[in-house]
Amino acid sequence: MEQTAGYVTVLNESSAEYSEKRSRFIAVLKHCETEEDATEFINKIRIENRDARHNCYAYSVCGGAVKRFSDDGEPHGTAGKPMLDIIDGEKLCNVCVVVTRYFGGVLLGTGGLVRAYSKAAKDAVKASSRVIMLPCTVFSCTCSYAETERLNKLIAANGGTVTNSDYGEFVEIRFYLPDDKKEAFLKKLCEDFSAGLTASEIGRQSCPVSVGGEI
Repeated sequence: MEQTAGYVTVLNESSAEYSEKRSRFIAVLKHCETEEDATEFINKIRIENRDARHNCYAYSVCGGAVKRFSDDGEPHGTAGKPMLDIIDGEKLCNVCVVVTRYFGGVLLGTGGLVRAYSKAAKDAVKASSRVIMLPCTVFSCTCSYAETERLNKLIAANGGTVTNSDYGEFVEIRFYLPDDKKEAFLKKLCEDFSAGLTASEIGRQSCPVSVGGEI
């Protein structure tokens, strides 16, 4: 599903582990675009931890339009919903978190469970690399070898990211720019290269434009 507005998600996968009264809570957070992606991820974690007492989950996908959670046998409201609250509180979407519990033999009570599942999920979020996804335009531009460095600097200066450089007789550079930077870049491209280079639009998609632990 194409995103029409900016949103914050995570890159790749992160994990964290928390222990409380001999119970182990292992959280794994992953970027998932769709409900199918989230289901596949949940099933993978379940298979890897088939001997665990519980594999609880929460996800927000399709730009936040679809949200689901499960307590997976824990008392109602003590696992899945608190984990979803962490996702929403961090303003993340297109993510899924699974927290696996290996029971340690001591009951934690409803309050203890909420705190444990929330902490495990929050720690996995803290361990993640977050990224802002914005609607972008993908371009292709062909230049000479002598112009390559100057063009790359211009792309970077306008918030763009080069995704591929094909070196042949000339250099074909593929890159994307946030839509709100596009007009300024094209104007500067014309000025700096005396209208000698043309950037051709080849598509639109949501792309990462800022990465870091804090947004």
